[in-house]
Amino acid sequence: MTGTSKTIVSELLNSVDVCVDGARPWDIQVHNEETYARILKKGALGAGESYMDGWWDCAALDQLFFRVIRADLGARLRKNTMLLLKLALLTVLNRQTKQRAWDVGKKHYDLGNDLFVAMLDSRLVYTCGYWKEAKNLEQAQLNKLKLTCEKLMLEPGMRLLDIGCGWGALAKYAAENYGVSVVGVTISEQQYAYAQKNCAGLPIEIRLQDYRDLTGQFDRVVSLGMFEHVGHLNYPVYMETVHRCLVDEGLFLLHTIGDNVVEASTNEWIDKYIFPNGVLPYITHIGRATEKLFVMEDWHNFGADYDKTLMAWHDNFNSNWKKLEKTGGDRFFRMWNYYLLSSAGAFRARYMQLWQIVFSKKGRVGGYVCQR
Repeated sequence: MTGTSKTIVSELLNSVDVCVDGARPWDIQVHNEETYARILKKGALGAGESYMDGWWDCAALDQLFFRVIRADLGARLRKNTMLLLKLALLTVLNRQTKQRAWDVGKKHYDLGNDLFVAMLDSRLVYTCGYWKEAKNLEQAQLNKLKLTCEKLMLEPGMRLLDIGCGWGALAKYAAENYGVSVVGVTISEQQYAYAQKNCAGLPIEIRLQDYRDLTGQFDRVVSLGMFEHVGHLNYPVYMETVHRCLVDEGLFLLHTIGDNVVEASTNEWIDKYIFPNGVLPYITHIGRATEKLFVMEDWHNFGADYDKTLMAWHDNFNSNWKKLEKTGGDRFFRMWNYYLLSSAGAFRARYMQLWQIVFSKKGRVGGYVCQR
């Protein structure tokens, strides 16, 4: 079986100019012959876990995944019956219930603020940077915060709701630079504690709260990188919540990773080790969920910028690893690099997108003009 598996996997890799035990940065070096069978049996989960276990290596995982994903090799691997059954069940089971919504906070965002301080920019912005006219991560994230606030047309005295506020970067930037008051919500205890200190002395309230429990009225609503945790079955409730909280003449900006095709679930390795219960929206999902609630004023795709953002995070993570070894040792180091570099390769291949979408309730009289 090992010989057959090796032949199948090797031929698939050769078809995208990737060699086993080759010398180029994107070639792979296999240390355990059981790797091939594990990949064929478990797909993305098998590939990721075998890498974490040290069964294979690659000098440039991002370049490898760019080639593999651009050619859609995953679709050429035979799916087993259990996987098909799982995908079918995920279309009817709600994995993002109010109780399960806290899982991603505990498993990912609560890994420790030290990790994210070492990896991200100085403001701790954990979403795609805007690299137009930016030469480094710091400037790209500042550009993104400014872009977001300009699209929202913030004015002094406005009240802003930030759904998924993270460590408080946008809330703080908006309050300091646009004179608005902000309510930010997160489901991560460590983000909550950090954001409270980060935003102290400003007209900002940070809440440890599920979006479904939101109340009150706001002139503007924003959500950066949180919608990926909502789930298809909850999109109507999410949009109804935003609609309820937004004043009639208000604006809502949704910043989310988007999928090119309708998927029932995310990559199985990502789901198990990085973002539990996560799922990416497709254009039609957003369209259906906002129907009769919002008018789409602007749709901006800068997904290619996520490649640069992830590579910058990867550089920071590796540069600061000596400070972080207590986080989880070699297995965690390999896992985190696999996450960052495989994601960079996926965005480089344009397999995923990054959308900023601006909505109004009734359509802005005279139209909406956005600076980019």
